[in-house]
Amino acid sequence: MTTADSALALLPAPFLRWFGEKGWHPRDHQLELLGRARSGESGGESLLLIAPTGAGKTLAGFLPSLTELTERGRKKPGEAFTGIHTLYISPLKALAVDIERNLMKPVTEMGLPITIGNRTGDTPASKRQRQKTNPPDILLTTPEQVALLISHSDAERFFKDLRYVIFDELHSLVTSKRGHLLSLGLARLRKLAPGLKTIGLSATVAKPMDLRRWLVAQPDEGERAAGIITVDGGARPNITILQTEDRIPWSGHRAVYAIPEIYKVLKEFQTTLLFVNTRSQAEMLFQELWTVNDDNLPIALHHGSLDVSQRRKVEAAMAENRLRAVVATSTLDLGIDWGDVDLVIHVGAPKGASRLAQRIGRANHRMDEPSRAILVPANRFEVMECQAALDANYIGAQDTPPVGQGSLDVLAQHVLGMACADAFDEEDLYREVTTALPYVDLPRETFARIVDFVATGGYALRTYERYARIRRRKDGLWRVSNPQVAQQYRLNLGTIVEMPMLNVRLVKRNHLGSIGRGGMTLGKVEEYFFEQLTQGDTFLFSGKVLRFEGIRDNECLVSNAFSMDPKIPAYAGGKFPLSTYLADQVRAMLDDPERRMSLPDQVRDWLSLQAEKSVLPKRGDLLIETFPRGERFYMVIYAFEGRLAHQTLGMLLTRRLERMRAKPLGFVATDYALAIWGLEDMGSLIARGALSLSELFDQDMLGDDLETWLDESFMLKRTFRNCAVIAGLIEQRHPGKEKSGRQVTVSSDLIYDVLRSHEPDHILMQATRQDAAAGLLDIARLADMLERIRGHILHKRLMQISPLAVPVMLEIGKEPVAGEAQEHVLSMAAEDLIAEAMA
Repeated sequence: MTTADSALALLPAPFLRWFGEKGWHPRDHQLELLGRARSGESGGESLLLIAPTGAGKTLAGFLPSLTELTERGRKKPGEAFTGIHTLYISPLKALAVDIERNLMKPVTEMGLPITIGNRTGDTPASKRQRQKTNPPDILLTTPEQVALLISHSDAERFFKDLRYVIFDELHSLVTSKRGHLLSLGLARLRKLAPGLKTIGLSATVAKPMDLRRWLVAQPDEGERAAGIITVDGGARPNITILQTEDRIPWSGHRAVYAIPEIYKVLKEFQTTLLFVNTRSQAEMLFQELWTVNDDNLPIALHHGSLDVSQRRKVEAAMAENRLRAVVATSTLDLGIDWGDVDLVIHVGAPKGASRLAQRIGRANHRMDEPSRAILVPANRFEVMECQAALDANYIGAQDTPPVGQGSLDVLAQHVLGMACADAFDEEDLYREVTTALPYVDLPRETFARIVDFVATGGYALRTYERYARIRRRKDGLWRVSNPQVAQQYRLNLGTIVEMPMLNVRLVKRNHLGSIGRGGMTLGKVEEYFFEQLTQGDTFLFSGKVLRFEGIRDNECLVSNAFSMDPKIPAYAGGKFPLSTYLADQVRAMLDDPERRMSLPDQVRDWLSLQAEKSVLPKRGDLLIETFPRGERFYMVIYAFEGRLAHQTLGMLLTRRLERMRAKPLGFVATDYALAIWGLEDMGSLIARGALSLSELFDQDMLGDDLETWLDESFMLKRTFRNCAVIAGLIEQRHPGKEKSGRQVTVSSDLIYDVLRSHEPDHILMQATRQDAAAGLLDIARLADMLERIRGHILHKRLMQISPLAVPVMLEIGKEPVAGEAQEHVLSMAAEDLIAEAMA
């Protein structure tokens, strides 16, 4: 008898009756998970379920809890306090709300004696307090709320009956600082409820063993891993790349050429999700679609900067099938269960194979029927990237990032949170922390430095009383220094540090030009964006062209502009880096004539012209082209390592070229290439041996050159600001008031200067350098590239620009303005460059 067969006996009668009434039968993996999680002899095991979208992962994850709670029965009046039974943790607030709606339906239909509640940052304080005094059986929440709950003195009472922790979309939870904080929270939950089991749910996983180890406590020696259930199959998705007769641009990110065809597709399907990679792209696509929306289709916009009430309205309208299309960013990437989405359109390249698989899964949401998706590349390089992502999806290739080493600023935040909950023994807390996978290799000495930092601020700051947040008692235990510190901690916890933001409030202008005080809130925008504006400037936000009226306190006042052409572009949201896997596949495509046959004619013609005028780069080579243009000389490097790595490479190469007397003036980077320009003919210098490419691209550039540049740049200051906020050294929020972004930046800059001068090896400076290397600079990826290309650098000296160089050359001096005039100017510049390349 299989585990699935024996698990049928664990399903109470209401479940069997409910499945029968629906005409359903529990899937084998759902029963297997139930059986293994509740196996009597071993007390059950922690499990990772990997299954395609639509396979019923969420119901599978909840089955052990639902059956156990049904057997326990309803709590009787006067019964002793019972803590929560199951904790469900989701990466998105919207997902927690959606799961509550979808979970309540079967619970209500079966008449189960189970209470369910959700707790996110949007939950009112009164409701949160009621949950503490009368906990629901199942609490649906986010990583930040877990950190908040375990920081209270009543955490042990609240979690004493905890049996299961379910992690939805686990792959997206674990790889960031947010995941590091959650791993530490899970380590504490294991201490508060020693018998708890974890269940991880995921559709896209590159390295399952990482997630299996993350789910369970790691021992002092060796490794432990959760069990795994893998569901094969699922209908193969139907993915196509948009076929167009229009010319695909050589560069750009807006895909305006495809708007008429996108709109035509929207009319053919009942409900479509349109994904883009940045908030500014979402705003522009939404506006472009409304411009051509002659049929008045109900189209909505959804991204993280919009006001929460506006996002909830869009989500509700989607759930009720009242919308034909939603333009969205990563806020809708994850498992919102809208079964009636017929199509996903991805505008722009997805930047990762796993991300594409995740987004495609939002269409249809039924395992046995194919999801439909259309990819719309914005330029010719993106055509190859889209093809590589499509190929990867069909062979099941994944490129989710690794779990990574635990961040030290996050650890500092957690240490303070544990002191807020209760006095702790340093050695005991160290042993607890190192059971969490990201911190399994944390040196004892580094942990001691973290505790000292939380207690004193470090050597250079220990004379300031405000940085003494915990104190050692006579019994040797560490305790929070005063109640105000705990209050401040709870106001400021979390790892998501946004750029300083201002509320955007829509006000009215009267005929005299004065503005009122009322008006609706449209969302939030980074403060630095508004510092560039003067009154009267127009910009795009929330699907509207708005007129900037001024800043009052922490609000930006705007009015309707009555224009379709913003003078200033929408602010830029974060842009995903090109994954290593897709970058390698694009290089492979350039090197393989057979793979290039699957590309559209105009892209193949472009690449054939490149082979004629210069050369197509080999998969293992680094192609470098040099050519003159105007009064300058150019070097274009085709590294295909993503914008972050190219930006860093450009900074370091220009320093080296300066020392080699090549007189560089500047550089520009895209996901695919890097262009450097200067006053000296770099091609001539290379040809006569005055400039050695092997020396220029030597790996030692990641030593002293990198250190010198970092010390001189503002990058470390910006990174330090984020680390200081996460570590609690600088507080953004105080009771009744909030620091402006300017105040936080000034505070962090002052402390950074003090530490750099007096304590450069401060633990927070160490955390800052780790952060910069891993995130802003992509140092590991750059190091891998320099190792790979050693002895494989191909230089092509040209007399004019090559076809492959046109896209990156169009980025030089490009003004970030999105109006029609600028589009015309850029179009003319593109025509000139293309004509040169084809001459």
